[in-house]
Amino acid sequence: MTQGTVAIFGLGAMGSGMAGALLRAGLVTHGVDVHADAAARFRAAGGADGTLEEVADTLDAVVVVVVNAAQTEDVLFGANGIAGKLAKGTVVVACATVPPEFARDMAARCAALGLEYLDAPVSGGTIRAADGTLSILASGSAAAFDRARPALEAMAERVFELGDTVGAGSSMKAVNQMLVGIHIAAMAEAMTFGMTQGVDPDQFLEVISQCAGTSWALESRGPHVRDGDYTPLSAVDIWPKDLGIVMDIAKSAKFGAPITAAALQQWLAASGSGLGREDDAAVAKVYARNAGITLPGDA
Repeated sequence: MTQGTVAIFGLGAMGSGMAGALLRAGLVTHGVDVHADAAARFRAAGGADGTLEEVADTLDAVVVVVVNAAQTEDVLFGANGIAGKLAKGTVVVACATVPPEFARDMAARCAALGLEYLDAPVSGGTIRAADGTLSILASGSAAAFDRARPALEAMAERVFELGDTVGAGSSMKAVNQMLVGIHIAAMAEAMTFGMTQGVDPDQFLEVISQCAGTSWALESRGPHVRDGDYTPLSAVDIWPKDLGIVMDIAKSAKFGAPITAAALQQWLAASGSGLGREDDAAVAKVYARNAGITLPGDA
C-alpha cells in the first residue's frame, strides 16, 4: 500500500512518538489508549476520528505499543479485543518486549483469524521514537512485512528483517535488553565507584568516553547522573520487567546468566526504593546510598 490506514494502541512515552511519526509519513492514523485524554490529544494533533468499531475493517495495520505480554494479549484478544474485528489480511505489528514463545502464540491465534502478525520489538528510546528513527527487530512472513512496510518505514530508521519465524525478533530484543540492562547498571557502578576514589563525574565522562571502557549506556546515561537530572526518558521500572523476561528465557534454556542476574538485583533494589518512575540512570542512587556518597543534584 502506498497510502495506509493504521491504528496504534498505546500512546505513552514511546507510542505517542511513534504515532506522530506515522502521521508525518501521511498515514491515516487512529490512536487508542486506556487514558481518554491521551487519545484526545492525539486526535487534536491530527489523529483520525472514528471509533474502533467503525474503522476496524478499514485498517491495513495495527501497531501495538504497550508495556508487556499481558497488555498485548488484552489489546488483541481481551474483552474488547481488536483482533476479531479486523479484516482478513490486516497485519498486527507487536512492539512490546515479550518472550518469544508468547509471540509465537499470538501469531498462531492471529493466523486462525486470517491476520498477519509481525513480531517487531523496538529499540531506541523516546527521542528516536518521536523522530521516527527507531530500530525495529522484526520477524514474520513476507506478507506481514509487505503489509506493514509503510508503517515500519515511518517509525524506523532501520528495520532488521530477521526471517519468517515469529519469535526471532523477540529473541534478538532479549539479547539487546540483556546487554543494555547490564551496561546501564555497570555505568552506574563504575561512575559511583570513581566518586569514592575522588574521580569527578565531569572528568569521568570526559576521559572514559574516549577510552575502551565506554559504552552507549555510559555516553547516554552518564550525563544524567552528572547533571542530577532523572527526568525519565526510559524509566527504572522497565528493567525489572525486561531483565525478568531475559532470566525466564535463560532458565527455560538451562542457560546460566549470572551477570544479568546481578544487574537485575540492582534494578529491583532501585524500583523497590521508590525510584521506579525516574530515569533509569537513577540506578546510580542505589550504589551511592550503599557507598555513603552524595550524587550531583542530591541534597
